[in-house]
Amino acid sequence: MSTLPQVVFFSLVGGLFSLVGGALLLARQSWANKLARYATPFAAGAMLAAAFMDLMPEAIEGVAEPHLAMLFTMLGLLSFFILETVIHWSHDHTVKDDHTDPLVTMVVIGDTVHNFLDGVAIAAGFLISPASGIIVTLAVAAHEIPHEIGDFGLMLDMGVKRGRVLLINVASSLATTVAATIFFLWGNASHLTLTPTLSVVAGFFIYIAAADIIPTLHEETDKGEVVKKTLCLLAGVFLVYLTISAFHNLIG
Repeated sequence: MSTLPQVVFFSLVGGLFSLVGGALLLARQSWANKLARYATPFAAGAMLAAAFMDLMPEAIEGVAEPHLAMLFTMLGLLSFFILETVIHWSHDHTVKDDHTDPLVTMVVIGDTVHNFLDGVAIAAGFLISPASGIIVTLAVAAHEIPHEIGDFGLMLDMGVKRGRVLLINVASSLATTVAATIFFLWGNASHLTLTPTLSVVAGFFIYIAAADIIPTLHEETDKGEVVKKTLCLLAGVFLVYLTISAFHNLIG
């Protein structure tokens, strides 16, 4: 059974580890760009595997009628599409107004909301078992590395100083731990039915994976790069599949 210290520790690790990409961007931009290029499809594969091989099977097991789990998965996917659309619309609106400070604020708000949702996902995993919690944490961290590279680069392009960029993103990453702690305590205290939550998180993972990988592969004109990115996607699926099998046997 999962414990609060486990949730706090792994959510901190997941949140702070995601800053590796951003820190690399501050040190070596060329390396960070290469990392983002291949980490994105790898993370997409990891999130798809976590959704279809761990979260959704657990969600289906917890309900008498499996179609309800599928319904919540679809609702989760659509909800996060709408949320991201609103955030992008706000970004575009601010750019047209040509105000740098409001745009920085919107980036920070969007990133913090994203990190908060990551924390909910991690807590949902730990409410199943320690193994599922670690698997979700790994998938979240893999996705956040290229995401943070983008956020760091955007802030630097807007003229925000390097030290401030790092401080802002460290503070924002703590939203992951705050959300994980709150949701885990609430879930334990209320004996929360996990099927809706797990299904919504699975929808979140599927949407993020599809939104990240499909555009990058469709926009790629170099066939060699398409092959490399596809192999990274499959590697993410395979690695998480092995991790799920190993962790559930060792940790339970």
